[in-house]
Amino acid sequence: MLPENYFLGKQGEGVTIMQLLTKEIITKLPILYSQENEEDPMVICKFFLSMTKWTWFATEFDGKDSFFGYVVGEYPELGYFSLSELESVEGPYGLKVERDRYFEPTRLTRIKKEYESREISIFGF
Repeated sequence: MLPENYFLGKQGEGVTIMQLLTKEIITKLPILYSQENEEDPMVICKFFLSMTKWTWFATEFDGKDSFFGYVVGEYPELGYFSLSELESVEGPYGLKVERDRYFEPTRLTRIKKEYESREISIFGF
C-alpha cells in the first residue's frame, strides 16, 4: 500500500503524477546556500528520469522552487535545478521525473564517487 502523500492526485489520461517533494523532505533539506562551507554535505533526496541517465541529487532547497545539488546528465556536475523544471520534464514514452522513495540520505562524496566510477567504466579512462 502506498503512503497517502505518495501522489499529488493530479491525473490526466489515466496517469497519476508522483509528488516529488513531501513536507517531511522539505523539513530535512537545508536552506539554499547554508551548506556552502560544508566540506561534504548530505544529499537528502534523489530524483530520476527513467530510461535516461538523468539523475538529480538535492543538498539544499530554497523552500519554493530552487535546489542545489549534484546533477548527472551529459556530465556529472554540481549546480542549480528547479522543482518546476523537474515537474515539466518529459522523457521517453511520456515518462515523468520521479523521486527515489528508497533513497537514504548520503554524503555527497559517496554519490560522486559512485557516478564518477560509472563514467570511467563507460569511457574507459
